[in-house]
Amino acid sequence: MEHEGLNGGVIELMESKVRCYCRSFPTVFTRAKGSYIEDESGRRYLDFFSGAGALNYGHNNPFLRRSLFNYLQEEGITHSLDMATHAKKEFLERFEKVILKPRGFEYRVQFTGPTGTNAIEAALKIARKVTGRKNIVAFTKAFHGVTLGSLAATSNPKKRRGAGVPLSHCIRVPFCEAGDAWQNKTDELEALFVQSYGTGELPAAVLIETVQAEGGVNVANFQWLEKLVALCRRFNVLFIVDDIQAGCGRTGSFFSFDPLKITPDLVCLSKSLSGYGLPMAIVLIRPEFDQWEPGEHDGTFRGNNLAFVTASAALRYWVGDRFTRSVQEKAHLVRTELEKFTADHAEVVSKIKGRGLIQGIAFRDPHMAIHVSRHAFRRGLIIETSGHEDEVLKLLPPLTIRNADLEHGIDIISQSIVAAISTFHTGRVPKCDF
Repeated sequence: MEHEGLNGGVIELMESKVRCYCRSFPTVFTRAKGSYIEDESGRRYLDFFSGAGALNYGHNNPFLRRSLFNYLQEEGITHSLDMATHAKKEFLERFEKVILKPRGFEYRVQFTGPTGTNAIEAALKIARKVTGRKNIVAFTKAFHGVTLGSLAATSNPKKRRGAGVPLSHCIRVPFCEAGDAWQNKTDELEALFVQSYGTGELPAAVLIETVQAEGGVNVANFQWLEKLVALCRRFNVLFIVDDIQAGCGRTGSFFSFDPLKITPDLVCLSKSLSGYGLPMAIVLIRPEFDQWEPGEHDGTFRGNNLAFVTASAALRYWVGDRFTRSVQEKAHLVRTELEKFTADHAEVVSKIKGRGLIQGIAFRDPHMAIHVSRHAFRRGLIIETSGHEDEVLKLLPPLTIRNADLEHGIDIISQSIVAAISTFHTGRVPKCDF
């Protein structure tokens, strides 16, 4: 159903052609609460998109909203660059107490603001400054952002074409998914390090997502990751984890790498860090690598105090293990239900993959996922696709979602697959863009 507020309206006439998500979900949204979002007509949609991972605690989470409202009522500082404020101090104290100390981490925190790609750019600069080297090792199907440094590490050809200049100083190597044989890929990277050491061209860092969200919900092989860390330590190459989408609880624990018991040299966080959809990004830096000169890397919006307030409030979810267990239980429910109905659609579904509450349905035909997404939207479910060919349907519900809503969303997906099979074989595509 096309929406007159979009087609021929001010958004179509004035907003750049680069707009994307509004083409997949063509309506004008007005309100949102919890796991639901409402449009101008009053229709409610169940949200399995969560702002591309920026709304892990749901829309207008009442606990976070109350903290923000109280802060504004007290005329708290909203913008401070990198000046010291009470809101920043409170966030740092709580982050250290709730997240860092229990894990034995002693990171310095760099506020890069406002988005994930800002954190990636800062991390790459740190790695190059500390090591005096230029190249970054990144992986097939990786996505790290669309500014030039991040884009060089991103593998998606469609995204890379937008650069307009050569994207250099990145070495692309194969990503090893869970279940894949990891030894050969580890040996290949070791050979690369040995060769580059011999020529004096070791890379500055390895940059990796433990779950490649935009790349198709590809989960890294844990044994392979541990070997990567060991290789980086052996050759003095920095190990950087991009936890922008897979972090902040999405995989069931705050950091996606928690099960590995490793200490990355640098960690990039954003998206759900603020908890409320407010822009905020940081880099966690091992103290020995915090070699910035004052003001050497800055940014106007790195002092978003409203985000600090909601980020501090969101950290209360991670006191103790109750919330972690809740997310893991929901993840088990989702995986179980997906595997049940996927068995009934084995002719079109090739694989279920993911960790925690980021799950993907891979289709045998790469064009099927977009059909399913469009049918789901017509049935009141917002769900996106991922992968270089949009071949994977990506489930990204709020971590706070009710079990009944999870089951309802999965029912809609099942119905949408059945409907998509019909339209797919007839060549009819449900029109949802403009």
